[in-house]
Formats: sequence, structure tokens, C-alpha cells
Amino acid sequence: MKGPGTAIIIYGVLVTAALALGLATSQQPPQSTVPSVDNPGPQGLRALYLYLQESGAPVLALTKAFDASGLPTGSGTVVVAAPSGRPVTESEAQALREWVRAGGTLVYLVSRDSNQRQAHLDDWLEVSPGPLLAPGSEGLPPEEKDLTGTTARVWVPVGAARGLEHLRVAADRALSVGHPEAVPVAGARSAAVLWRVPEGSGEVYVLSGPDVAENRRLELLDNLRFWDALSARGPLLFDEYHHTLGPRREPPSARGLWVFAAQALVVGLLYVVARGTRFGPPRPLLEEKHRSALEYVRSLGWLARRSKVERELVPELARQLRRRMHERLGISLALPEDEAARLLEQTCGLPASDYLAAREELVRTMEQREIHPSDYARLARRYARFEELVTGRVTAPVTKP
Repeated sequence: MKGPGTAIIIYGVLVTAALALGLATSQQPPQSTVPSVDNPGPQGLRALYLYLQESGAPVLALTKAFDASGLPTGSGTVVVAAPSGRPVTESEAQALREWVRAGGTLVYLVSRDSNQRQAHLDDWLEVSPGPLLAPGSEGLPPEEKDLTGTTARVWVPVGAARGLEHLRVAADRALSVGHPEAVPVAGARSAAVLWRVPEGSGEVYVLSGPDVAENRRLELLDNLRFWDALSARGPLLFDEYHHTLGPRREPPSARGLWVFAAQALVVGLLYVVARGTRFGPPRPLLEEKHRSALEYVRSLGWLARRSKVERELVPELARQLRRRMHERLGISLALPEDEAARLLEQTCGLPASDYLAAREELVRTMEQREIHPSDYARLARRYARFEELVTGRVTAPVTKP
């Protein structure tokens, strides 16, 4: 442990561990799922925002709370797309309600995440989750693929849904609006995904999730025409204020400090292991003495005596010999025993009487109620001798006339 080569190896390991931890923390973050106009990912609203800008519609990102100064004067549309940062407060919900009564239009895209529900807006409109929607591709052209979506038919073409036939939404939960004036505008089968709630001189459109505005489904079916109808009413404001975190947000350097502390701890542990002192002298290696082959043979013999002889082993001796006679001497397996014994005598010189006598002994052994190991051993030795003659390992003794 004191040589220069060992020190280089230790330092190399420490540097490699530090680099690995640094690379693990510098990986690309996953795509954002926040339905924000600044999110260009599949679940963002960036495409809709840019489309409205290019088409000349008055569109704006609302970065203030809902109050008299943050809401547009006169007619217009405010889009609250599943807020995931700050909650909508009671005073903000009341300000929205008064603004809608004065002639404004509110588009409330309800979040499907139960942890991100807006209690004050849901209480005002009496929003509750609905049944699950089944996937479907109704109305989609063959070249369009949306495996996680379904098609909602427009049941009541009123307001911003006038002239529309189908909307493309996610195959997720629908929603129910219990407001007395609520009217289901679109849905799949008996599950509604779009509701219209009149409120004074204005109206509220409640949709299940931000699917109609998302980048991945904006151009499918009549989704884009729905937003064109809303933009024709006046300024269109997208709520971005409630997508940002409140003052409880952790400083961005907190994670870096934890990573640095973890790196330092790993480096310290490796140094302690490398430079630490043993608690005592190394113990001598224990020599393992393996059993000899003779011991294994004796154990197998003892096991065979204890387990006795299986009856199937006895006729296998004769079958094995006949197979050897067929392979080596060409004596067919279909010949009777006396004919096979005669041919064996002609080719190997083994008297046919010896072969037939061994065959009779095998039959008598099979007729016994219990086969003793000594009987099986005697038969095995006899047939082993026959097999040696057939394979040519030994020659038959010459009998004098």
C-alpha cells in the first residue's frame, strides 16, 4: 500500500468516482408537462400561442394575479390551463367571477391531477371527476396517429363551439359540472369533456384537461377552430402566473450542495479504506482437502446397497448388449434370441449356450419378488464380458475339440 503505483491507482479511482457522480447530475431533465405557453414540448401550449400571434390575434401571457389590474377591461378571454405552481386564491376566484359577469369569457382547463385541483374555482363551478374515456380514432385521417387520445363529439354547437363537430382529447377522465346553468357541449358517449356555464353577461368553458390546447393535439380535428372562435372575441390572455412557484421555492444551489457533499463523502470513504490499518495480522489460509475418487465410489456403492436394485436396470443389460451387437456386428434387433446367439457365436466365437444361459438367468432374476444386489452384480459382470467380446476389447477363448 506504500508504493507510488498503488497511490496512482487510488487517486485514479477517486477521480473516476467524482466524474461519474458529476455526469449523473448533469443529465438532461425530462420534458416538461406544464401546460405553459413557454413549453415547446408535447404537453405545452407554445404552438397555440405562436399561432395566435402570427394570425394577428391580440394574445398575451398574464404574469399577474387575478385582480382589477391583471384582467382585461371589457370583453376578452382568460385561459386558466391546469395551474401547477401557485393556487388560485379565493379573492382571485371572486375577481374572475365578477369579470365574467361583466361580459368576459373564462376557459378553465381542469387539471386531472388531484393534487393540483383549484379548490375555489371547482367550488364555484361545482367541478368533479367523471368516468374514464375509451381510446378511439373517430374522425382522424389514416395518416394521423394518436394512440392515447379519443374523439369527443360536439353535442350542442353553441358559443365558441358553433360550427364544430369533433374535438380531440386524451383518453383519460371526463368531468362533471354541477352548476345549475351548466350545459354539456361535447363528449364521448355519455361522458362530457366540455361544459358551458353562463354567468351574467359572460360565460365559462370548462374542459377536462388541457388536451385541446396542447402542442401534440392542436391541429387534430376541430381543436384549432375552437381557439380561433375565442380569439375573435377580443384579447386572449394565458395565465402564466399560477404556473410559477411561490416564495417557498428552494434555491437552485441546494441540489448542487448535496451532490458536492455526496462526492466528498465517497472520496473520504475510499481514502479510509485505502489507507486504513488492519485490526490484526492476516490469518493463514485454510487448506481444503477434497475427497478422493475412491471415497466417492464407495459412497455410491453404499447408496446403491441401501436403495436396492431397481427392476428396470435388469432388462436394460440385455437391451444394451443387443444394441452393441447391432452396431458392431450388424445383428438385427428383431431376430429372436436363439438366432442372435448363433450369429454371435459365428462372428465372435462366444458359445451360443453361454449367451442363452445368461439370458435364462436374467429371466429368472426378473421373476424374483425382490432382486438382490449380488444377483444384479453377477448378471452385470456376465453381460459386461459379453460386451467386451462384441466391441473387440477381449477375444473369446478357443475351445479345443
